[in-house]
Amino acid sequence: MDFRIANTVNGGVPVMEFRLSAAIFHGPLGPWLRLMRFDRPIGLVLLLWPTWWGLFYAGGGQPSTANLVIFTLGVIVMRSAGCVINDFADRRIDARVKRTESRPLASGELRPRQALGLFFVLIAMAFGLVVLTNPLTVLLAPVGALLAASYPFFKRFTHLPQVVLGTAFAWAIPMAFAAETGQLPEPAWWLFGITVVWVLIYDTEYAMADRDEDLKVGVKSTAILLGRYDLPVIAGLMGLMLAGLVMFGLRFLPEPAWFTGVTIAFVLFQRQLWRIRNRKPEACFCAFLDNHWVGMVLLIGLFLSLVF
Repeated sequence: MDFRIANTVNGGVPVMEFRLSAAIFHGPLGPWLRLMRFDRPIGLVLLLWPTWWGLFYAGGGQPSTANLVIFTLGVIVMRSAGCVINDFADRRIDARVKRTESRPLASGELRPRQALGLFFVLIAMAFGLVVLTNPLTVLLAPVGALLAASYPFFKRFTHLPQVVLGTAFAWAIPMAFAAETGQLPEPAWWLFGITVVWVLIYDTEYAMADRDEDLKVGVKSTAILLGRYDLPVIAGLMGLMLAGLVMFGLRFLPEPAWFTGVTIAFVLFQRQLWRIRNRKPEACFCAFLDNHWVGMVLLIGLFLSLVF
């Protein structure tokens, strides 16, 4: 079992993957696991980092074990549900795109009604987890479920589906604060806003890798909307996120470890901008993957600032 990034060419189209290789993905359960993207865990990790930011900050560096387990499992379940409904919505489009034509719904390995059944099972599992928390968290949960379920359809009529995805990913933060503290204090909304901007950054990089294919099939994205202004806008969003992180530190976490994490994030962002300077699809995808490290260093900085 190993992580790998594969850049190959199939019919002249770059095929880029971040995949967890294991025989189980090719067995009887394989189509179901691939539908939930367990073979491509990068999206799971990118959702997990901000969820843990919220949990660890709200818990003063030591969130309750119960909430840590509930929210980690919740990330796995909700990310899986989001992937399932995304592939359900895109099943006809995916069949026309070389990179996605082998997905279980696009290839016919699974039927649409099977995917819908799995989606509702996953949503039920997520609800079963959230009822283990408290009334405020339960009250917030339907918003997160609605965002996750509706995101794939926004790309049909708006060039800003990344905003919806960012809101869906960031919604885990107020839920984490609600579960840990029973309140929604100001730091929760700072981290919420920072996360929305971060998702805009990395999902635009992802969309840049798919821009040519998306134009062919009529899917909308921020990368298409921005056109030749994509690089300066991404750089501006990076500056906005870094400014937000600095201000968050000054207001709520004035510790050297936090600002060290922010400094490393700045360096990582410069590397991403260098990677995507020529807008090559494989480079844009690698820049997207690099955001894993951004989320990790910020969590380490936050944790060290709160504990030591």
